[in-house]
Amino acid sequence: MDIKVSKSAAVDCRVGLAVFFVPENSSRGKESAMTDADGFLALARKSGDFSGRDGEILTCYNPGSGPDRIMFVGCGSDPLDAEGVRLASGRAIRAAAKLKSPQVVFTPLRGSSLSPVLMAEALCEGAVLAAYRFNKYRKPDDDEAENEISELIISSPSATVSMRRGVSLGMIKARAACSARDMANEPGNVWTPEAFAAVARNLEKNTGLTCRVFGEKEMRKAGMGGLLGVNQGSGKPPRLVVLEYQQGRKKMSPLLLVGKGLTFDSGGISLKPGAGMEEMKYDMCGGACVVAVMAAIAELAPENKHIIALVPATENLPGPDALKPGDIITICDGTTVEVINTDAEGRLILADALAWGIKKYKPGAVIDVATLTGAAIIGLGHHRTAMLSNDDSLAAGITAAGDDTGEPLWRLPLGKEYAKQLKSEVADLKNVGGRPAGTITAACFLEKFVKDTPWVHLDIAGTAWGYTEKSYIPGSGASGVGVRTLIEFIRNWRG
Repeated sequence: MDIKVSKSAAVDCRVGLAVFFVPENSSRGKESAMTDADGFLALARKSGDFSGRDGEILTCYNPGSGPDRIMFVGCGSDPLDAEGVRLASGRAIRAAAKLKSPQVVFTPLRGSSLSPVLMAEALCEGAVLAAYRFNKYRKPDDDEAENEISELIISSPSATVSMRRGVSLGMIKARAACSARDMANEPGNVWTPEAFAAVARNLEKNTGLTCRVFGEKEMRKAGMGGLLGVNQGSGKPPRLVVLEYQQGRKKMSPLLLVGKGLTFDSGGISLKPGAGMEEMKYDMCGGACVVAVMAAIAELAPENKHIIALVPATENLPGPDALKPGDIITICDGTTVEVINTDAEGRLILADALAWGIKKYKPGAVIDVATLTGAAIIGLGHHRTAMLSNDDSLAAGITAAGDDTGEPLWRLPLGKEYAKQLKSEVADLKNVGGRPAGTITAACFLEKFVKDTPWVHLDIAGTAWGYTEKSYIPGSGASGVGVRTLIEFIRNWRG
């Protein structure tokens, strides 16, 4: 979908559909102008067919010049924030797709307190994210191609530079989230550890990012017993992908992003139940998130930023050499770990990435993103991402970014009382702390390898797929959660 800003009034655009966003019980204009949108709206209100309630949609034909149809999208009575605009935009795009109109024009909401930049950004995000489809492996329905919207025009008589800037930012953020969705929606036999490496190399070729890819030889030299151990049951070799962006001051402490890249998780020897195991192709959503973020940062090209992303990538399968419960492995910093449950593998590969990345790059802050624990779903459902942190300021910044992008988080505590659950009789740590506080003890495990570095852990197990259905988030498949939150955080991050 191409998106542009035009000075032309929506009612003058010769397109298939013009969309107007209408607050509940607002007064838009004269009731006698039967050939323009205000007249149609006045008649609809008078007849009781439309009031502007949140989610209400009314479509009518236009007998005059301009658009073939006019659509009114209700926005409710509450003041519309950016998330409300995204939701309204997503509803409009979904409704427009059913009308088979390849060109659509939006008129931004009248009287909104949002700046032109934020209004345009939110409209674009809602539209692009709502238009997303993953049909790569499915034969199209007879009329499906006609349902694609090729062009969205945002009607702004002033056509301000700031509104165009908002369109550009909104498209970059939304397309990055869609890129993460694409990676996650690929089946496990296609999206392998090497696929992560391939997309990283391609980014280096086409952007200003630099890329390094570690194979087994480099991992053994670095002593990455967590990543190598989890990989033992797979026939596909592991990869550690490193992407780096640097612009501006040379001596900047970087921000380190670490994304879990478990391209398929059977649970290993501690085999998961068969029902729903196909969804374990999504266990690499954290890795997809940070790769998509790095691609967006390369496109945005912010000054005075140094960002490094690591993706430890492997499968977790019950092959003949797979890790067994009771085995002891050694993380690259020398910490020994008793493996109680081979299905608690994500923390093992993240431990290597965190320990190695912090020693190598000495970051000013670390954020890891992972589909880490089923306990996060038990605690928070599919509505909020679990967040744990050792730094209040960093946690506040991530929380604010999540609120701004409509991806809310909920902070859980850390503490020595939880860390005690990880005590092992035969090693430095065990990889699970039992059922109580499972999300917290998993984060406590990771904290051992972060030490004093400011750090935030995002457990997206409940939001990476099966997320709260919104007009711009599909009810099934990957959500792309975390991408827009991290982009927004990085834009405001001062290091």
